[in-house]
Amino acid sequence: MNKEIDNIYHLDGKIPVGKAIPFGLQHILAMFVANIAPIMIVTGACGLDFKQNAQLIQSAMIIAGIGTLIQLFPLWKIGSGLPIVMGISFTFVSVFCYIGPTYGYNAIVGAVLVGGIVEGILGLFAKYWLKLITPIVSASVVTAIGFSLLSVGASSFGGGSGSENFGAAPNWILGTLTLLACLLFNILAKSFWKQLSVLFGLIVGYFAAVCMGMVDFSGLSGTAVVALPSLLSFKPEFNINAILAVVLIFLVSATETIGDTSALATSGLGREASEKEISGSLTCDGFISSLSSLFGCLPITSFSQNVGLVAMTRVVNRFAIATGAIIMILAGIFPIFGALLATLPDAVLGGCTIMMFGTIVVSGLQMISKCGYTQRNVTIAALSLSTGIGFTQVPEIFHVFPQIVQTVFAENCVAVVFLVAVILNLVLPKNMEAAPRS
Repeated sequence: MNKEIDNIYHLDGKIPVGKAIPFGLQHILAMFVANIAPIMIVTGACGLDFKQNAQLIQSAMIIAGIGTLIQLFPLWKIGSGLPIVMGISFTFVSVFCYIGPTYGYNAIVGAVLVGGIVEGILGLFAKYWLKLITPIVSASVVTAIGFSLLSVGASSFGGGSGSENFGAAPNWILGTLTLLACLLFNILAKSFWKQLSVLFGLIVGYFAAVCMGMVDFSGLSGTAVVALPSLLSFKPEFNINAILAVVLIFLVSATETIGDTSALATSGLGREASEKEISGSLTCDGFISSLSSLFGCLPITSFSQNVGLVAMTRVVNRFAIATGAIIMILAGIFPIFGALLATLPDAVLGGCTIMMFGTIVVSGLQMISKCGYTQRNVTIAALSLSTGIGFTQVPEIFHVFPQIVQTVFAENCVAVVFLVAVILNLVLPKNMEAAPRS
């Protein structure tokens, strides 16, 4: 029994299905709402109807499950072999909300198809350019990812950005109750049960939300029990302006994937991510995104929420995470199941994720510490983080730049941190330490 428990902390440890499912379900619940939210935002901006929206959500769940399985168990050079959970990327939302109304949703599909292939090829040849991504650059990016997610967690805690009752007392009560449930379970539970604190918090929060009348079951009516996704339901259109904009965002997404992969290896496995793992992670991001486009869906990427969960629980068992991926695929094949999971209130999710996202920040700071506090490293980390986080909090500062620059950088602190860190890493002298006094 003790060996089975210990195996959840090992990549390839053997554990029973009954013990694997709760950990897999915990990962899926942590990212489920965030996986479908980008689709709901983009389809709303593009004027798609309810049926099309539901169809894309169904495809998103299946693609996320397939992408996760390939990350866990690589095919050829596609996949990292690490416990990375994949989902629909938030990074592209702003550019899609511009491209969709301007050129049509089909132009988005065509741009994703091309952009995914570009990132996939870059991943295959990563060994030729990954030397630009030194440990201090990765550490700075991971820290930025954590900081960028704090507002996401806070928005969920308040009831979801844009909701009519954002910040209302019921959301505060629900979010706080969920957070306390997570903390108390983590303190009082014994052995490996501690690692299920997020799942426990989600369950407690959900039942509390039901009792408070904060769960909307109306979306379940008329939902099909079984349905298969449609291939090429949206025919790709290749608009050069859309393609250029989306390819640039794919490069930004690639930096986040590098950071996520590095953070997961550091926090979950206690080592640096290998070149092969980062290459496989990027290749999976790209080529599975192209596959996603064939189902009319948006790009897929590694989910920082789940990196935070691994950092918090140290559960890295690939079989356990794979059960979550299978649950996600089933949620797509059985839409009624996915629709039920989608009723999870934002405040419950926020109560669980606010600490998870903070864990990513701490992981990034630990990575910076491991790099050493040399004058050079401190300069790279300090300047990249201050400009990336600072400038994107006042996006109006970018108004002098072309629209494409604003779209990529104005509200994406990870992209700014990555760009500044790489430039500083290239131009700063290798030795910046002050010479000792004679």
